[in-house]
Amino acid sequence: MNAEPRVRNRGNPATLEIRKQAGLWLKQKREDAGLTQRELAELLELDYYTFISQLETGRGRVSPARYADWAKALRIDPREFVYHLMRFYDPETFRILFENDEWSRFKLESKDDPESPRE
Repeated sequence: MNAEPRVRNRGNPATLEIRKQAGLWLKQKREDAGLTQRELAELLELDYYTFISQLETGRGRVSPARYADWAKALRIDPREFVYHLMRFYDPETFRILFENDEWSRFKLESKDDPESPRE
């Protein structure tokens, strides 16, 4: 069997920066939903609301197993939620899947997106 080694990027400055961007996006979506960190944690049945704080500051990531739960709690379409998180959590796969996709360019340039490119 030919398997590629798993690369860990936890200490990589670029990885840390992109996680911070993901955290800002999550925070914006939480605020858009009118939720406090504690309220979101309760909706997600998390033991500690401080986990929300950790994610919003880029010290962690949402588990793919919980994407649908997060989308529901934040009142976002699950596909849109995953689409945006993939930009941050797996940018290479995102690029391969959506680089030439018209819908992607529209979504990335949406004025509702705090991380969208601005002219």
